[in-house]
Amino acid sequence: MTNPATPPRILIVDDDADIRSLLADYLGEQGWLVSTAQDGTAMQQVLDSTPIDLIVLDLTLPGSDGLILCRDLRARTAIPVIMLTARSAPLDRILGLEIGADDYLCKPFEPRELLVRIRNVLRRNGSAAREMPGASVWHFADWTLDENTRQLQNSAGLVVMLSGGEYRLLKALLERPNRALNRDQLLSLTQGRETDPLDRSIDLHISRLRQKLGDDARAPRLIKTLRNEGYLLAAAVKRGS
Repeated sequence: MTNPATPPRILIVDDDADIRSLLADYLGEQGWLVSTAQDGTAMQQVLDSTPIDLIVLDLTLPGSDGLILCRDLRARTAIPVIMLTARSAPLDRILGLEIGADDYLCKPFEPRELLVRIRNVLRRNGSAAREMPGASVWHFADWTLDENTRQLQNSAGLVVMLSGGEYRLLKALLERPNRALNRDQLLSLTQGRETDPLDRSIDLHISRLRQKLGDDARAPRLIKTLRNEGYLLAAAVKRGS
């Protein structure tokens, strides 16, 4: 996040000029700073020159589509991403979450709903960024998690970036080691809302975390699945500088 005295800067990436203009005007009226881009090339030009707090990214773009761009972003940055999609199929939303999007919204949508989702994501990410210094690193198994950079690093020096959702989920598990947490609890802790029977975002983030931690999904040793109970971080955890 930028300086708390500076309004958040939102980047809108959409090939529809009308949507870019509408959202830039609407979000600008909320006091936010807004940049726009029509494709991945223009998006990168903005990122190279301007600090961005959140990206609203259309799934269907000319050239590299939103899924490719989101995957690339997640490999090198922790900037939160809200994905827009005109595709209503659950698979498209699942793919967005799998590659690291923090939230998604189907077109057509009400700008007010996007506003609420942006505020929620910024609040969740901003509260994490304001953690007290001096106790910002978690140590567990062969890994450390730095709260300031949201980076995972193992003893061999491998550095892994986390999405906002992955970071919040791992932090919730680290704060409650060796304790079973069900999906409802994890969704409340990480997203501040109740679960939907069809919401599989927690399972997707668990799967991605296991992959990034090198935890075999067939026989996980760190993040275990407990039948009818939920998930459990099976590791000794220490917090320090």
